[in-house]
Amino acid sequence: MKAFDNSFLTDKIRLIAGVDEVGRGPLAGPVVSAAVIFDEHVFIEGINDSKKLNEKQRERLFPLIIENAASFGVAAVSHGQIDKINILQASLKAMSIAVGRLKIIPDLILIDGNKTFSSKIPAKPIVKGDSKSFSIAAASIIAKVVRDGLMKRLDKYYPEYMWAKNKGYPTKDHIQAIKMYGACPLHRKSFLKNILSEGVQNEIFLMEP
Repeated sequence: MKAFDNSFLTDKIRLIAGVDEVGRGPLAGPVVSAAVIFDEHVFIEGINDSKKLNEKQRERLFPLIIENAASFGVAAVSHGQIDKINILQASLKAMSIAVGRLKIIPDLILIDGNKTFSSKIPAKPIVKGDSKSFSIAAASIIAKVVRDGLMKRLDKYYPEYMWAKNKGYPTKDHIQAIKMYGACPLHRKSFLKNILSEGVQNEIFLMEP
């Protein structure tokens, strides 16, 4: 993964920022993005796509990434904004803000996925980038740990939805709770149309956090 990032280095490209987001699928809470820049010689054993790591592994890697990064930025776009501008635009907005919070200006941005956001800095989308790029994978871990921590804290205010366990994703228990108690102020209303309709529970795609 480190070799993948370093393959983009040239005389004009010395600093690469990896960018990823977490939280496109949940029914509640924000989408969170992170951007990370590493020196070309920095390597951290165990860095991988956050989805391929368990919570304990992500929690162990999180401080190592923070300590070894030349710079990092984190941004969240709220559930309300997601409802207004849609999840794709909210994800791109979060990534753009995260890059803007870097204390060092990179020469190139590697973005997970097949879309880019408006940027004066050259940006390259990388499909499945979180499983290819060291810096994108690190960004995915930061975003995941930050968002999971946020949902755990919010669980204290809305325990009936079990966010500490499901992180807002459309698990069976979360969907059943929405049907029983209705939506709370932190739910993405645009995601709930089918769930709040009668007789469609079996048609809903269930996703584990």
